[in-house]
Amino acid sequence: LVSDETHALVKEQYALLNDEILPLLASEGIRFLKRGDWSPAQREWISAFFFREVMPVITPIGLDPSHPFPRVLNKSLNFAVELEGRDAFGRSSDAAIVQAPRVLPRVIQLPRELGDSEYCFVFLSSILHEFVHELFAGMKVLGCYQFRVTRNSNLFVDEEAVKNLRTKIQGELPQRHFGDAVRLEVANNCSEAMTEFLLGHFNLTERDLYRVAGPVNLVRLMQVPDWVMRDNLKFQPFKPGTPKALQKSSNLFEAIRGGDILLHHPYQSFNPIIELLDQSATDPQVVAIKMTVYRTG
Repeated sequence: LVSDETHALVKEQYALLNDEILPLLASEGIRFLKRGDWSPAQREWISAFFFREVMPVITPIGLDPSHPFPRVLNKSLNFAVELEGRDAFGRSSDAAIVQAPRVLPRVIQLPRELGDSEYCFVFLSSILHEFVHELFAGMKVLGCYQFRVTRNSNLFVDEEAVKNLRTKIQGELPQRHFGDAVRLEVANNCSEAMTEFLLGHFNLTERDLYRVAGPVNLVRLMQVPDWVMRDNLKFQPFKPGTPKALQKSSNLFEAIRGGDILLHHPYQSFNPIIELLDQSATDPQVVAIKMTVYRTG
């Protein structure tokens, strides 16, 4: 089944991250610090960052009859918090949801003078875990678990029934963020009670559950190479090639008359397409320019 293969791939993905990639990066002076690794100076800086940048833009939502479960955007970072006691207003709640706005960076680089390595990073999830109690004054935090929901992003548009397809699609696009849930990713230390609660709320089963040993969105790590000035650790920039048939002639129409030319992007340059449009726009024999726009994946 696809689900079985996907679970195996996700498990392998996090194993590679934790057992190979992160240790190798650490050996090169590039460290991702866990909360237990923070020095007093680093903790002081991170604390100031939390109160200055994070806390002002976060609104925790206690779950009770008057405060239902908030709408969770597709693939957004969220935290399920288990609580005990009453808040400053005397209200009690045994659970809350903290949503991390997308304006917040998921990976934060620490100042170099604070670390014993050339580059030190912390995850936003680690910061929220460490200081989540600051969001619930008077209450005891029993557990805090990151989670992410993937939703069905298919568009359901009957092309025969609508008069203006463009307007209909524009109206449907915002709803893609709130389609039916198809996958739930949770921290591997998430309690069984909270896991069952989340599965029930999103109408999912154990087959749709992925327990992960790290941040729920590894794509955010793609920005890190831009911050690390170590060319010896990076792939050389890729330069797409140009088919020989197009190298021999500056006139694309002449080259095409010699035979069909297949361009395989991104491995081959997109410049011939731009050049074809430029030459077509100024060629008096061209009556119209038509293109088929599509996406896959």
